[in-house]
Amino acid sequence: MRHRMKARKLGRTSAHRKAMYRNLVTSLLDRERVETTDAKAKEVRRLADRMITLGKRGDLHARRRAMRVIRKREVAAKVFGELADRYRSRAGGYTRVLKTRRRVGDAAAMSIVELVEPIEALKPDKPAKKAAGRKKATAKVPAVKEAAAKSKPKKAAAKKKATAKSAGKKTAAKKAGAKKKTATKKASAQTSPKAGKKKAARSKKSGKRSG
Repeated sequence: MRHRMKARKLGRTSAHRKAMYRNLVTSLLDRERVETTDAKAKEVRRLADRMITLGKRGDLHARRRAMRVIRKREVAAKVFGELADRYRSRAGGYTRVLKTRRRVGDAAAMSIVELVEPIEALKPDKPAKKAAGRKKATAKVPAVKEAAAKSKPKKAAAKKKATAKSAGKKTAAKKAGAKKKTATKKASAQTSPKAGKKKAARSKKSGKRSG
């Protein structure tokens, strides 16, 4: 029976299981976030917390013990430098496990293991940069307003000229259209036979009246 057995076997041999834990711990300390199954995440969390505790200790024996688990020297240097300084005032609990989803295929419960204080949360210079950007934007606004105020009378004068030209063109077109209409009416009156008959009738009437 498995009474008082805390470790998980995960269906692997001891050598395979230790190699997998070393790989996961190295990736977690390097990238500060790893997604894996829930059982593996709970096992990796214990080892990652232990590595950060060794990094905070900082002596030679702690470095040798950490290098038995961590595979890369760059990651070990990060643990004993950056991460040790980051968690200097925290007494344990450097990682968290967040349950996310069910894996497609075997429906295994997936979780994310991540460090408690990621790098993004430790950058206090962002508000200062935003404030500086706002100051620059406010400094640019008056200059833009002055340029717009100077360009307004020029734009108004150009609009007036354009409207005057368009009005002159419209009136000239109307006059030309009226002249054409009158000319066409006269020509049609002279050339039509009805107009000639009317003129002859008028001339007869005027001759009778005179006689």
